[in-house]
Amino acid sequence: MKIIGNTSAEIFDCIRLLVRTGQLQQGDLLPPVRELAASLDVNRNTVAAAYKRLVAAGIAATQGRLGTVIRGDDVLGEQEGTHHDSPLVDLAGGNPNPEWLPNPAAMLANRPRPPRLYGAAVVNPELERHARDWFSPDCPAGFAIDLTHGAVDAVERLLSAYLAPGDQVAVEDPCFLGSINTLRTAGFEAAGVAIDGQGMRADALEAVLERGAQAVIITPRAHNPTGCSLGATRARALRSVLSRYPHVLVIVDDHFALLAESPYHNVIPRQTQRWALVRSLSKALGPDLRLALVAADAQTSNRLRLRLAGGTSWVSHVLQDIAEAYLLDPGRNRLADARADYARRRERLADALHAEGIDVADGADGLNLWLPLATDSQAVAGELARLGWLVRAGDAFGIADAARGVRITISTLLPDQASRLAKDLRATLERRR
Repeated sequence: MKIIGNTSAEIFDCIRLLVRTGQLQQGDLLPPVRELAASLDVNRNTVAAAYKRLVAAGIAATQGRLGTVIRGDDVLGEQEGTHHDSPLVDLAGGNPNPEWLPNPAAMLANRPRPPRLYGAAVVNPELERHARDWFSPDCPAGFAIDLTHGAVDAVERLLSAYLAPGDQVAVEDPCFLGSINTLRTAGFEAAGVAIDGQGMRADALEAVLERGAQAVIITPRAHNPTGCSLGATRARALRSVLSRYPHVLVIVDDHFALLAESPYHNVIPRQTQRWALVRSLSKALGPDLRLALVAADAQTSNRLRLRLAGGTSWVSHVLQDIAEAYLLDPGRNRLADARADYARRRERLADALHAEGIDVADGADGLNLWLPLATDSQAVAGELARLGWLVRAGDAFGIADAARGVRITISTLLPDQASRLAKDLRATLERRR
């Protein structure tokens, strides 16, 4: 096998042919740019351009300092949810409690609407007015409102509107499974940013942006998997960092906004040229009612609308009707009760773990509780499964390395289960020591 060529196009065509004929296979590492350029007697930029095109075509993938590797067939990454026929107590799925989800038929009762056809308003006028009131305190002036098929859909369309395959995107490490899968399938490179109990660290974000990341996805509260939320001081520090990189696309994924106990703290500096604040409705309305409201600057909104146009340009108005009925009618809205219930379940499990001498982070928000581990996450999850508990091992959430911890979904956890789980966790950890 020999790579030949004098131009980036010739090098690209040669490597593509080697892959098609099986001479280069999945996992094979391509020569470093400097080394191949020297052997071909061409400029390093020529080889770099060929490699970038290979990444854009899905033939290769960049691994940062580890080099460029030949890709195989994409494998579906780990997803939220679990098999419903499992005999184990399901604390791994990441789902909301069905008890708090609205009945779609009831939401539409006594709300007759005419059919919406091509040319109708993309967003229901009442829903858009509600969104403007909701977003206004947290956004720069002059923003536009759009609607996507959930937060993950919004993130994918926003990134693809501006970035090219191979571009780096700064994300929290550990990171939400949906974001990891989105970046992988779109051909973007996830650049992990370390977090702590206050969320994304400002110094770690600065380091990633200095290395050339073109976008950043920030979870301001109820981070998945850890549950941490940005405080005012941390948000201010992140805003300061981002102000020095005004060209970077800033996506704020406020996925738990409707149910969060933690206050929202703005991270979007006025200098930022391209930004979007995404607020999902799925945790309150259910994953099947895939809706996310997006506030963005005018240019970003226009690009998002162009990306939506290929899918007939709007999210189903029937889904919008359900969301509108739920959000705008206090008599049907159970957000306060759901928020309080999730908080009680989190606190109950945290108290039970503390009683067994197991430390968990204070101030967690969201549907999950994160338990950091000093040992192998898969082994702990496996032992808990043998005791009847299904939890999510942290490995899949890691960017640079496997995340050591287990994520426990608390949305349906009962009081007696919290006590038993804490005792089983203590016994498991003692055995692992």
